Amino acid sequence: MSFISKTGNKLKLIFLNKYLIVFVVFMVFITFFDEHNLINRWQTHQKISQLEDELKFFQEEIKATRQKKNELESNNQNLEKFAREQYLMKKENEDIFIIKE
Repeated sequence: MSFISKTGNKLKLIFLNKYLIVFVVFMVFITFFDEHNLINRWQTHQKISQLEDELKFFQEEIKATRQKKNELESNNQNLEKFAREQYLMKKENEDIFIIKE
């Protein structure tokens, strides 16, 4: 019986400790009720990570597009091939046959 009463007394002391109570209330407030609570901060961090990934993707796309543009501007054969394939352009004396697979 003395073990239970000693443990009970220790638990009472822990739960009645004013610093512990203030700390627990503070953590609950910060986690759930504050304008900048931990949940909102975590969601914002996730969104920032997603946007940074999108930024990297689009920067790579811009780099690839600029490289393709430079290739088309520097070589007339590449420009002609691109125009024929993408826009179905042709010379005056040519016929175009479109083959769909």
